[in-house]
Amino acid sequence: MFKKTILLFLVLGTAIGAHAQQFKALLFTRTAGFHHQSIHEGVAGVRQLAQRHNFSVDWQESPGVFNEKQLKNYDVVIFLNTTGDVLNAEQQTAFEKFIQSGKGWVGVHAAADTEYDWDWYTRMVGMMFNTHPAQQTAYLDVVDNNFPGLERFPKRMLWTDEWYEYQKPYKSNYLKFLITLDEKTYNPKTSKGTGMGDVHPIAWYHAFDGGRAFYTGLGHIGLVYSDQSFLDHLYGGIYWAATGKGIR
Repeated sequence: MFKKTILLFLVLGTAIGAHAQQFKALLFTRTAGFHHQSIHEGVAGVRQLAQRHNFSVDWQESPGVFNEKQLKNYDVVIFLNTTGDVLNAEQQTAFEKFIQSGKGWVGVHAAADTEYDWDWYTRMVGMMFNTHPAQQTAYLDVVDNNFPGLERFPKRMLWTDEWYEYQKPYKSNYLKFLITLDEKTYNPKTSKGTGMGDVHPIAWYHAFDGGRAFYTGLGHIGLVYSDQSFLDHLYGGIYWAATGKGIR
């Protein structure tokens, strides 16, 4: 009788614990190009968010998890500073089906420097990396604070990061910009030009192919992942991409 009671408590505890988790995330950090030293800080930051906000996260660098059977276990996939060609054709197809089933994707910083030859991925990200100047301080402007995670952001914030300049979007007006970068407050000059002009988006989201996609260009510097403002911003994107909830 005693053993049966213990077993019952264990079963109930496992069931309650599983039920209590809001959603399940796959954190993917494979690099086939430049490797950001901040990846490990990023992993620690996402794990901290998982503990704080009661969701589970699995960290993977191997692309083998990108198959239909395993991806069904997740609600959102996070590409954190991935670079280059990280998935083969079969894995790409499995991930496309994952998004088409109503799931979500989150891209952080160099996720826009990934899979240039995969047109579907380019359309999901929204805008791909083009170039960047030296790391420096600039002003960010929040253009939509109705998105989760931006409630406590000031309308204008001083920030230091590696400022990506992006290629033109796949379609005009299909991305919903959240944060833009004021190019008048830093030197955007590179060998490829002098910035993106009056509108330089740095974070955005959109509905895509039956699912949801969120991207933030912040996240190059390791200490960003212990900054509460950034963690709020990142969790807001993860939460929305995983659940479709939170937009006021």
